[in-house]
Amino acid sequence: MSPMDKMWASFIAIGLMIAASLLITFARNKTTGIVRVILSIIAFLLFIPILLYMAVSIL
Repeated sequence: MSPMDKMWASFIAIGLMIAASLLITFARNKTTGIVRVILSIIAFLLFIPILLYMAVSIL
């Protein structure tokens, strides 16, 4: 994998991390009930591709 591909993989991981952080912040501050739970689950599920992209950018 070229260094440029690793750079893009790390940028994607950073972008997904920002999206997950904003989603969990929104879920905890602005919503209640089942919507809060669903948004939190979606935010935590985003960590699976984040970890994969991070591993790709390191190797």
